[in-house]
Amino acid sequence: MNIEVTTDPPKKDSDVLSQGIMDYNFSKIPDLEPNEDEKKFFVFARDDAHKIIGGIRATCFWNTLHIELLWLSEECRGKGIGKELIRSSEIFAVEQKCEKALVETTSWQAKPFYEKNGYEHIATLHGRPKGHASHYLTKTLAAGLCTEA
Repeated sequence: MNIEVTTDPPKKDSDVLSQGIMDYNFSKIPDLEPNEDEKKFFVFARDDAHKIIGGIRATCFWNTLHIELLWLSEECRGKGIGKELIRSSEIFAVEQKCEKALVETTSWQAKPFYEKNGYEHIATLHGRPKGHASHYLTKTLAAGLCTEA
C-alpha cells in the first residue's frame, strides 16, 4: 500500500473519493439529498451608489443553511443591516426546503450577533485559531419565515 498526500490531485482521483462517500451515504440513507442539489448563494447589501457594504456567502444542502461568511463594512455595523442579511438568507434557505441553519464564528467575530438572531451555541473548539476559539451555532428555521413581516 502507498499513501500519497497531494494538494492538486487529478479530477478523476478526487471524483473517486466523492463518488465513494456518496455511494456509502445513499446505502445508509436512500432518500438523502444528492450532492448535486447543493445550492451556493450570496446575499449582498449595497449602498445607494450600488457599492457592496456587506453580505453573506452560504450554501444549502442536506436540509441545512450553512452560513460560510458574513461581512459588514465598519460604518454599517449596528444599523440592522446584518439582521436583514441573515433574514434574507434564511428566507431563501426555507424556499430551498432547509429546516436548519449552521454557522461557525470565531471568538473575535459575531457570536453575540448570531445569538441575538435566534442562533443557539452548540459547541466551542478552543485553540482554533491559536489563542482563540471557534464557536458553532445552529437555528431551526421556521416554515412560516417566508411570510413573516
